[in-house]
Amino acid sequence: MATVLDDVRSGNETLTLPELARLRGERQPDDTAYVFLDDGEDPRESLTYGELATAVDVRARWFAARGMSGQSAVLMYPSGLEFVRTLLGCMASKVAAAPVQTPRQLRDLERIRRIARDAGATTVLTETLIRRELEDRFGDLEALLGITVLDTAEPAAAEGDVLDSAVPGPAPGLDDVALLQYTSGSTGDPKGVVVTHANFLANVAETDALWPCAPDGTVVSWLPLFHDMGMLFGVVMPLWAGIPSYLMSPGAFIRRPARWLEAIARFRGTHAAAPSFAYEMCARVAAEGKAGRVGDLSSWRVAGNGAEPVRWAAIREFTEAFAPHGFRPEAMCPGYGLAENTLKVTGSDQDREPTAVWLSATGLRGGRAEIVDARTPGAVPVTSSGRTVPGTEVRIVDPGSSRGCPPDVIGEIWVNGPCVAAEYKGRPEASEETFRARIKDADGRPEDGRPFLRTGDLGFLHAGELHVVGRFKDLIIHQGRNYYPQDIELSAEKSTDGLHPNCAAAFAVERDQKERLVVVVEADGRTVRAHGTESLRERVVRAVRDHHHLTVDSILIVRRGSIPKTSSGKVQRRACRALYEEGELTDLAAPSPVR
Repeated sequence: MATVLDDVRSGNETLTLPELARLRGERQPDDTAYVFLDDGEDPRESLTYGELATAVDVRARWFAARGMSGQSAVLMYPSGLEFVRTLLGCMASKVAAAPVQTPRQLRDLERIRRIARDAGATTVLTETLIRRELEDRFGDLEALLGITVLDTAEPAAAEGDVLDSAVPGPAPGLDDVALLQYTSGSTGDPKGVVVTHANFLANVAETDALWPCAPDGTVVSWLPLFHDMGMLFGVVMPLWAGIPSYLMSPGAFIRRPARWLEAIARFRGTHAAAPSFAYEMCARVAAEGKAGRVGDLSSWRVAGNGAEPVRWAAIREFTEAFAPHGFRPEAMCPGYGLAENTLKVTGSDQDREPTAVWLSATGLRGGRAEIVDARTPGAVPVTSSGRTVPGTEVRIVDPGSSRGCPPDVIGEIWVNGPCVAAEYKGRPEASEETFRARIKDADGRPEDGRPFLRTGDLGFLHAGELHVVGRFKDLIIHQGRNYYPQDIELSAEKSTDGLHPNCAAAFAVERDQKERLVVVVEADGRTVRAHGTESLRERVVRAVRDHHHLTVDSILIVRRGSIPKTSSGKVQRRACRALYEEGELTDLAAPSPVR
């Protein structure tokens, strides 16, 4: 007997996500859909597919009764199952949901207000506990946000009345808006990526083609659910496959990274994904002798690793550290994605060990991908982020001329395919530039009529696989040579024992009509006491000089948590540079001035 997934994979049925939730509720009502782990350990709340289908229907009817169909709404939830119920309820009733992080400071509320204004939303959806906490901390929430705040516990409490009186609207079509995914807004100007139901289905189908979920599969995720990576892996992929998803909060992972691995072992997780820095944190746990309770990781089939770029050293350290726990090297699956492509663009093949190529450091600084032997002095490893699947195409393009690059030249990554989102909400000029770029031929004319997504990331193709080297806008140009900040940051992090993964930001500022290199490093109190700030400075300066032949013009040692990061933990270099130039970063000692 064919399963729901068999029908979808074969093309016999084309279902939006809320329709898929309804169908699973009918065919497998007692199967576990989602479980939330309290503090990342003990199950606190769970949903069967039958319960999920009912909850989605209740919310969809409630939203329709309030006249919200066709409108936008901001979703403000902590990690938990109410986010899942409400997200799918919004999709089912044609409410364009804009998920956001729950605010910690007043400036976070200002960002939410900007997002609501940009999305055209007049409603914030949240849950009782969050609303009470925010009102206790900030006062009148509706007055602060300037829009209506609704508690989605209300329809659940009046479930019978809602189901009896509310009339559901028409089901969403594939071209309807499923989500407004707001970018991190490192420049203070978040943009809403318009993701359609067709985009979602195409992306999860491509992910399934690379990393298929068998009926015995299980997802374990700590990623924030409002973020594209957390949403696809924690919510969408398990719904697509009809398998259980065990969720925990990002805070539970950050406080004790081993919780994630312990949950994978305990619940026999087969699919789990995270940015590269998370694997580095776990490897550090093992290095400190704190991985004894992790247990058996042999069930883990796909360890998705997404970042720009994925660090080769992190892959090796994690794989070696957890091989004694049954982790297989071929389970590590580096990939590349971004919100503007719904998420996934490329991924490494399941059941094949990850690979890297080593580049000449001199060639890399000149914008060339010159492959050398790994033993060559100064050779730089660049991890393969895998391949696309049929239907999606990746090209490497000169960002200035819009012409295709030769194979040995690093250029901007451009993408064409069904996962590319529609546009930025209400930003026609930015949408035209980002989503509808055209590759030009040698004569400067459009190569063909196909539009491409400009990712802003730099990379090259080798043997049909994508290798990502960094962000175009983060590139540091010194004396006509290109330097990638993540390489400088890695050297800074490795300069001293006790510095944490993902603890540095490198960027350039202009002084006296010249670019000057600034490095900001986070250090905890124990590391500062052990080495002293001046010793930390000297170690960072020496590491950058030895590895990159660069002089650090200014270095700040700051407390942990000072460097701005996205919700998934990526360093926001432009935001950090802005704080530096505004004097908002507090050095633990007198800062070394920019010379």
